[in-house]
Amino acid sequence: MAEQTLTVRAIARGVDQSPRKVSLVASLVRGRSVSDALTILKHTPKRAAKPVMKAIASAEANAVNNHGLKKDGLQIAQLQVTAGPRLKRFNPAAMGRALPYQKRSSHIFVEVVGEVKPKKPAAEKPAVAKKETK
Repeated sequence: MAEQTLTVRAIARGVDQSPRKVSLVASLVRGRSVSDALTILKHTPKRAAKPVMKAIASAEANAVNNHGLKKDGLQIAQLQVTAGPRLKRFNPAAMGRALPYQKRSSHIFVEVVGEVKPKKPAAEKPAVAKKETK
């Protein structure tokens, strides 16, 4: 019997870090197995490693708990980092001026693929005789 593969996703929106910095960390684990990716991110000394790790762990939890996939065979099929909304702010400067800057944010999109666990056959229940009412 051929086992089915299924893709499951998780999205972390509004991460308060620029997409350029987050995508550097995401490229370290793109295409790897989920367990390898989490181990690599745990030992990566970048601040962006934590939100990427949370998004991958969330996709793994969705796959195992909601869709019944095997935990040990999960692979990262897709890992994208896109730009989120920008907060436009101003810094005070000399002579009454204001210098504009932008606080950038990111969206992290993770898609995990794995095999569905085979379902156990239902055990036969013994037939219970119904009592006749008089």
